[in-house]
This record gives sequence, C-alpha cells and structure tokens, in this order.
Amino acid sequence: MYDMQGRSDLVINTGPVLALAAAGHLQTVRELFAKVTVPYEVVQEIDAGGRTQFAREEFRAASWFDKRSSSISLPPPLQFTLDPGEAAVVALATSEGIPTVAIDETVGRRIARLHGLTVTGSLGILIQAKQQGAAISLRTSIARMRQHGIWLSAALEKECLRITGE
Repeated sequence: MYDMQGRSDLVINTGPVLALAAAGHLQTVRELFAKVTVPYEVVQEIDAGGRTQFAREEFRAASWFDKRSSSISLPPPLQFTLDPGEAAVVALATSEGIPTVAIDETVGRRIARLHGLTVTGSLGILIQAKQQGAAISLRTSIARMRQHGIWLSAALEKECLRITGE
C-alpha cells in the first residue's frame, strides 16, 4: 500500500522503535512511511518497558502509530522460529498486504524476506531519511543508541557511515 507521495506502509517491531527513540528520531518513521502499524505483541513488549521503562512514554505519546489492540493469529512456523513481536510483524504484514517491515534482528529479517517482504531496520530508516535530506548524523545516532544499550556490530556501523559519507 502506498500514499500519493509514493510512501509505503510499514509494520514495525520493538527493536527499531527503541533504537529510533534512543537516537532521538522516532518521528522520522512517520515522515518516511504513509502508515506505521504496530502489532499488539509489539505494543505489549514496549508497554512492559523492561527494567528501565525506556521509550515507553514516547511510544505512548506517538498517537500517529496504528497500534493494534488484539493479537493476530500466528502460523506455527512463525511461532516456533521468531519471538512473538517479530512473528506478529511478519504475520500482520503478509495478511494485510503491507510491503515493508522494520526488524533489526538477523533471523527476523531473514524470515521476513522469505515471506516476500521488503525489510528495513532502525539504521536503514535513518539512512533513508538522511538521503532524502533530513539533518541526521548517523555517527551521533549510533552513539545515542549505544548509550541506551543497543548493540550494533562494528561492521554495520562502518557500512552505514560509508553509505552516508560520514
């Protein structure tokens, strides 16, 4: 599904929501995608907040998210391969014909691609925004993510900085 500006819809997982909030760029998702859907399982994970409650209030305040209020039926292969949030992201996107998902975890990304979905992640969203003219420093965003305990490989960081010329 696309809007008049050619922006696609997106289903987003917990990891990218937390990483983008850590980077200070959660709003960027709204600017890049026509509609951003959050499966019930992801809403529950973020609302649980972990021990630090990080990004919980920011997520709750983001009324532009399409936050689902009930679970989607998960096919057994997804249930047994992915965590509940990732499985719900893939199931919701495929059942509703939403072409793009935001998942940061490697296995979730691989399974999403096997289901014919276009995959991005928190850094992909930031790179896309920067390439479209947003004033985003990937170097600063990555540093902020790390300050909040978000793990990124050195190789991934290097590649993102290369892509954006930082």
